[in-house]
Formats: sequence, C-alpha cells, structure tokens
Amino acid sequence: MAASGLYAGYVMHRRVRPRHHRLRYRLFMLLLDLDEVDGLDRSLRLFSRNRRNIFSFRDRDHADGGIEPLRAQVERMMRAAGVEPDGGAIRLLTMPRILGFAFNPLSVYFCHRRDDTLAAIVYEVNNTFGERHSYLLPAAAATLPIRHATRKTFHVSPFMAMDMAYAFRVTPPGGDLAIAITGSDRAGPLITAALRAERRPLDDRQLLRAFFAFPLLTFKVVAAILWEALKLWIKRVPVRDHPPPPTRPVTFPEPASIPALMPTREAACI
Repeated sequence: MAASGLYAGYVMHRRVRPRHHRLRYRLFMLLLDLDEVDGLDRSLRLFSRNRRNIFSFRDRDHADGGIEPLRAQVERMMRAAGVEPDGGAIRLLTMPRILGFAFNPLSVYFCHRRDDTLAAIVYEVNNTFGERHSYLLPAAAATLPIRHATRKTFHVSPFMAMDMAYAFRVTPPGGDLAIAITGSDRAGPLITAALRAERRPLDDRQLLRAFFAFPLLTFKVVAAILWEALKLWIKRVPVRDHPPPPTRPVTFPEPASIPALMPTREAACI
C-alpha cells in the first residue's frame, strides 16, 4: 500500500495575550512520500509534479527552491544535525498547489529509518514576506506524542516578537495525525496552533472530493492570514518590525538556550 495519503481536518489558532484571539479553519493536506511522487504523477489524472494540473506539487516550493532533489537536501540537513540517514522514507506533509497556486505556512518532513522508525522531523515555515526557514529536530523518543522544543529564529508574524520559543507535540501520520505548537515568551504561553486530520486514500476520487469540499483552499489560506491580521490590528495588538532573516536556512537543536523561555512542563521534554 502506498505511504502517501490525503489528510482532511482543521487547523486552530488561539492567542491569549495581549488580546484573546481565536480562529478555526477546515483544510486538507497531502502526505507525499518523496519516492512515490513520480508514480503519483503517472497514475493520477488530477495531480502532477512540476507541471500544471488541478493539483500539483512543485519541488521549488520547498527547501532552498533550487534544482537539487528534495531528498538530497533533507538528508544533508539531517547530517548537519548529527542524524545519519540510511535511505529510509522521507514523507512531506504539505498543501499542494491548487490551480497553480499554493502557500504553506507550515510543511512537515517526517524522516524515517529503513525500519520505518522516525529519525527526525523538519518543520518548514514560510512567511508572507516570501521567506522560508526550517527547524530540524531529531526524533529520539519511541513514545507518542513526539515532543520537541526550539528557540524561535525566524520572523513569521508582525504581531509576535522574536524572543520566543516553540514547543511541538506531534502524533505522526497514521490513520490520523495531530500537530500542536505552543509559542511562549518570558511571560509564558502566548499562542497555540493545532492541526488535526484524518487519512483518506490519495486517488482521483478523493482529490475531486477535496476540490469541492475545500474550494480554492490555498487562495483562502492567504486571504485568511490577511483577514486575521486586520482583526489583530483592530484589537490594537502591537506590530513588530520585520527583522532580517536568519543567516542559516535551517535551525538545529540548541537545548541549552531554550528552557528560560519554556513553560516547565515543556522544558522537561527537551
């Protein structure tokens, strides 16, 4: 059975300071085994790789945006973090292009060993300023959910400062998946984002169903970001200056620098 699949569910954001703010949207994402994408291109009518279709996947939308294969780029990141790849599957959770357009606030690479255990997770973040940055964290624990923590190094929203840390709680894709991210500053938890979704087969029938169930999803993602930003501005949430992007495209674990910004429960999971 193919490892790739379609996951349908919802995303929720909740901010607690300096104003309460909450949003919840339905969405779907594709889990693409990087070794299966060309086969999906050949077998599906509604999905293509690096060419136009109703749904498409373009390699340049990820990693450094260049021509080097995504697998090679992710494996190089793993080695830089001290995680030696052994040829195991790399599966990317992301929204496809729909009618040629996509914007992914967060895509996630699940990097497996040959025995299918999880070796590392890469959290790939895009902001609306055309910048991209990744956080690579080893997945050493065998128990679920997987917990990670890292210092924030990449500007995402003008309504959040840079002096923050993230705590991740992840149930990797199976029959369902769940990803929760808590952003904390020195005063404690500030914002929580959560994704929950259930697996469906990745076939033309499900893609067509998703097209009508989630119409123009990727266009709506950008519209929703701008709409929620307007509401935060109306609520007089302070706007921060846009700092320069990180000098390195990937942030690797730096546990010693994190606990001061983390709630006690999350810091203990580092």
